[in-house]
Amino acid sequence: MARARDRVAPLSFLPGFLFLASLAAGDGSPEPFLQTLTGGGVPSAMVLPLVLSYANSSRRSNVGRRFGRRQLQREDPSTATARMRLYDDLLTNGYYTTRLYIGTPPQKFALIVDSGSTVTYVPCSSCEQCGNHQDPRFQPDMSSTYDPLKCNVDCTCDKENMQCLYERQYAEMSSSSGLLGVDFISFGKESALKPQRATFGCETSESGDLFSQHADGIMGLGRGQLSIMDQLVDKGVISDSFSLCYGGMDIGGGAMVLGGITPPHGMIYARSNPGRSPYYNIDLKEIHVAGKPLRLNSKIFNGNHGTVLDSGTTYAYLPEEAFRAFRDAIMSKLHSLKQIRGPDPNYKDICFSGAGSDVSELSKTFPEVEMVFGNGQKLSLSPENYLFRHSKVRGAYCLGVFQNGKDPTTLLGGIVVRNTLVTYDRQNERIGFWKTNCSVLWERLHSNEAPAPAPSVFSGSNLSIEESPAPSPIGLVDSVLAGQFRVGVITFDMFLNISYVDLVPHIKELAELIANELEVASDQVHFMNNTDNGNGTLIRWAIFPEGSSSSFSNSTAMGIISRLTEHRVRLPENFGSYKLVEWNLEPPSRRSWWKQHLVAVAIGVPVLLLLLLSFSTFLVWYMRRRRIRGPGAYRSVADDVPEQELQPM
Repeated sequence: MARARDRVAPLSFLPGFLFLASLAAGDGSPEPFLQTLTGGGVPSAMVLPLVLSYANSSRRSNVGRRFGRRQLQREDPSTATARMRLYDDLLTNGYYTTRLYIGTPPQKFALIVDSGSTVTYVPCSSCEQCGNHQDPRFQPDMSSTYDPLKCNVDCTCDKENMQCLYERQYAEMSSSSGLLGVDFISFGKESALKPQRATFGCETSESGDLFSQHADGIMGLGRGQLSIMDQLVDKGVISDSFSLCYGGMDIGGGAMVLGGITPPHGMIYARSNPGRSPYYNIDLKEIHVAGKPLRLNSKIFNGNHGTVLDSGTTYAYLPEEAFRAFRDAIMSKLHSLKQIRGPDPNYKDICFSGAGSDVSELSKTFPEVEMVFGNGQKLSLSPENYLFRHSKVRGAYCLGVFQNGKDPTTLLGGIVVRNTLVTYDRQNERIGFWKTNCSVLWERLHSNEAPAPAPSVFSGSNLSIEESPAPSPIGLVDSVLAGQFRVGVITFDMFLNISYVDLVPHIKELAELIANELEVASDQVHFMNNTDNGNGTLIRWAIFPEGSSSSFSNSTAMGIISRLTEHRVRLPENFGSYKLVEWNLEPPSRRSWWKQHLVAVAIGVPVLLLLLLSFSTFLVWYMRRRRIRGPGAYRSVADDVPEQELQPM
């Protein structure tokens, strides 16, 4: 994939890939789709969660030869289902990752989901040229089920002709190489699909962005026999299809579905020809802006690799002539806005201010865009599908579509399919699109079915697969997204395995850290109360709107909730580990003055009372003293009076 933050075109086109996830009510009812994901539908489905980071996809392989794989007993693909969640936000972090577990007992990894790669790989414990990543490196010796992939005629062998190797180089000039091995891969505790033996790479060297990124490695979903998709399909455990759904602007989140799903009513399709290119392409014919087609020859979208969907690329890239026509058409509709400089002086971004901060209102200012496919069906793009938020100017947005250098390929990154369910129906050579609310799909899936039991292959082992997110008030989230509920306060309980006595001197520091991680101002984070249970401390926090505002905008509230519930708050080691126990939303009417200033009131009232008591005591003492010794004090005539010595004149 192209680097997520690059505004310039990729050095060479190599699409990455992003997996689907969060789906909710869109143009039609999601119930048929949800039934499939929760066990009531037909084809096999495996839904996987994703986590976001900084980009590197569009991977190119240096190994083109086929390789041999061991075959297992086939399972019924209509019964295997799995759920894996998507995390983070596309433009904030640059890529999504998901959690995979490799080996026995399972070792956890955060992997970038990449449709342009055909190898899944993680750093090996023996790697001397690997960076510091999110999780510990894979230790083959600690897995009782790991086997190296022995040298054969279908792979590149090491110097001793003992083991198969892999090597990958990518468009952004990063690279990965290492050994190929076979072990059980598990897709998380929400997955009903049993762990499967699969071939993966154990990295011995990495460079460029792969070396510096936070994510551990890559989950390859492209077309090729090393692809995890191809391996699962060849085993007969899933059908030849997968789907992705990305959350909208400022929200993120989602889920990934491996296997077939029941298409929701109203899904539109574009033909995808695997013989046209090795990437996931569509037959784009026209682009309309505000209902009018751009004056272009339809062949312009068929150059080089054609029009490609790339999960590993953040933005969209058009051939030069198409980009100019698109840019001019958009700008011609924005007379009420002021064009401003972009957030990064290194790029000539096209940005506009004065549109307001509420994403749901952008369609009143920016025009609708439509992509027209070869069959005449149209995919409508809202402003969040071609804009990104200006990071330095409030209420300003920039065009997320760029010129693809001199490359005639049309490259559509994740921005184009936000809040769109995308089904890659490889079996029928088509890609489906359905506009919906992707941000709440995982919550609905999570509430409709209990987690699957641990697979039998791990029985007797210490299987510790990632904790579920904190319980969420799903009804409130739906109401927020629908604009029916205004959020005045976001409260959450955090349990830290550190005593309150040790924590007290660092409360202010902790509040600032939380503010930074949730991307709010430090004065918006308020300490409410605490409970010390001996083993740790339970703290309640409240997040209030910025400044004098009485409520959050929907996008801001959902952004905070997303960052909070997806465990993106990272604290220094001196705070120990923490767990989000629960969170809640409160309407603006509950945001009373005393609640905003609870800590100040709790401290200030006793101090004020003490001052008043002290002043009263002093006043009583003073008045009594004046009464006794004052110059006008009454004395009885019979009182003895000490003689006064006459003073000299």
